[in-house]
Amino acid sequence: MRAICVDDEPLAVEYTLSQCALLPEIGEAKGFTEAQSALDWLRSHPADIALLDINMPEIDGITLAARIKEIYPRMIVIFLTAYREYSFDAWSVHPSGYLLKPVSQEQLAAEVRYACKDLHSSAPAHIRIRTFGNFDVCVDEKPVSFRLAKSKEILAYLVDKQGTGVTRAELFAAIWEDQLYDRGMQKQLDVYIRSLRETLKECGASEIMEMNKGVLRVRPEAFTCDAYLFYSGDSDAINSYRGEYMSAYSWASMTESILFWKAAGQA
Repeated sequence: MRAICVDDEPLAVEYTLSQCALLPEIGEAKGFTEAQSALDWLRSHPADIALLDINMPEIDGITLAARIKEIYPRMIVIFLTAYREYSFDAWSVHPSGYLLKPVSQEQLAAEVRYACKDLHSSAPAHIRIRTFGNFDVCVDEKPVSFRLAKSKEILAYLVDKQGTGVTRAELFAAIWEDQLYDRGMQKQLDVYIRSLRETLKECGASEIMEMNKGVLRVRPEAFTCDAYLFYSGDSDAINSYRGEYMSAYSWASMTESILFWKAAGQA
């Protein structure tokens, strides 16, 4: 998932970004020292989690959270502040968490894990994605049939990235590995992406993926996924994992190793 960190202190932003980099739930994090800059960026770059300072000039964190939720009502908001007295006002915007600085890695990890569990458990149940074993997508309990195998693999890769934006070049390098990304292959990739979008639209699942200025990403809040539930600590998802993850795709081996060791640590 994609997170934003907003704090008027540059060092605080850098510290929070470094903590985010250690969290498996967060695939990408962007930092801002001005609330307005964060709002401007969000209008063209959807995110899932906002980590906000409260005491900021011009636009305080509580006002910023309210404006963010006008754009993305289901945005996870976690306040990081040095002031306990703001807690009453902060809850008026229904945040997912409120942590006092200095925030430890363990505190932030627990808060993000809890918030993500609530997000995934309330995601629309009519779109389900299975990654344990083979990769499959079901809409209203009916399997989705993809016209092109590569289109399905593109979606699988985006699901693996957990909402992080992926460029066409990055996508090509991961799926086609050592092949040359020339003009001909660029056109072929566009065919696969177009076919994927058409398939999702036809089956009523177009909301799970978005493309903005050539960058593709899935929207984790728009579907349920066994791997995402696993990351959030869901016991059913953990128990359903049998050591296999997107078995048909070689690029999935790294995530499979991460899942394996996580499962072993919880056994």
